[in-house]
Amino acid sequence: MRTCDCAIVRALREPDRLDQFSMAEWDTLIRQGRRADLLARLHGLVQEKNLLASLPEAPRAHLQAARVVADKQATAVAWEVRKIRAAIAHTGAPLILLKGAAYCMAALAAGRGRVFSDVDILVPRQRINHVEAALMLHGWVATQHDAYDQRYYRTWMHEIPPLLHIRRLSVIDVHHAILPETARLRPDPALLLAAAQPIADEPGVYTLAPADMVLHSASHLFCGEFGHGLRDLSDIDLLLREFGTVAGFWDGLVARAQSLDLARPLYYALHWATRLFATPVPPIVLREIDACARPSTPVKTLMNALLQRTLAPDHASCRDALSVPARALLYARAHWLRMPPHLLAYHLAHKALFPPRAATN
Repeated sequence: MRTCDCAIVRALREPDRLDQFSMAEWDTLIRQGRRADLLARLHGLVQEKNLLASLPEAPRAHLQAARVVADKQATAVAWEVRKIRAAIAHTGAPLILLKGAAYCMAALAAGRGRVFSDVDILVPRQRINHVEAALMLHGWVATQHDAYDQRYYRTWMHEIPPLLHIRRLSVIDVHHAILPETARLRPDPALLLAAAQPIADEPGVYTLAPADMVLHSASHLFCGEFGHGLRDLSDIDLLLREFGTVAGFWDGLVARAQSLDLARPLYYALHWATRLFATPVPPIVLREIDACARPSTPVKTLMNALLQRTLAPDHASCRDALSVPARALLYARAHWLRMPPHLLAYHLAHKALFPPRAATN
């Protein structure tokens, strides 16, 4: 099945046509949407169009239940963000939210019904030790105790090991960049920090600039994080639709991608958002990104074949014989983009020879 033919994709693209779904199609849609963490978002789209009452009772109940969970999570995240702000207030570091927490706190369309498992923040590298110490004084503890994993994060990655709050069990990822230190693409964190924008009514809390939010989401997805691929592409679709109405957004998007070394991820983001969700990207922007970031024909053909399968929900109704190999190849590509060959070989050898203790029990 092509990704664009998946029931959840058709529903998100054309919620006005949900009244034409049979009960069998609804059954598939609910299963795919739950697998992709997109049921609450679909509820939001349907509610926005005043279509809820026209849906069959059973699937409507599933959508409403998913929305209740997402709304409760959004309330919890807002409370958690204020705790983080209070914890690091004296460090001198700005609290810049990334991804789901940012969309939620900034009241963006991508935040409505967004489901996420942790809070991601970006701080200046020179302040990250102070931020980590401050968080530990307020109840967060390290989750990675293996000496190699500590070195892996602190030497090569773009974040310190995740921190877990000892009472609330919330998880925070503290970043000093948006891609690993060893990655082939190297967006300058200083440019992201300089352009960060305050969130209204949340003093001391920031998001990335609109174009940077799109580019971060694109780099996160198309440099290898496909675990929630369809949800993340839906984020990009909603961000582009919302920011695209702001004067000057489209004029500077491609240039910003080039300045941050993220033109290729933006290429995939724009083309796949338009392909799956009919995102209204101006033709001139597509021509600009094609001119500076279009891969060679063989690479483009291969990537399209892999993304076609990997962006679909990881559900039996969306799989074919090539789905597993496609995901494996993109997983290998992600590591190839994150580390140079000698370091990747060392890392894989260490993991093979010294697997995590939990995995050996």
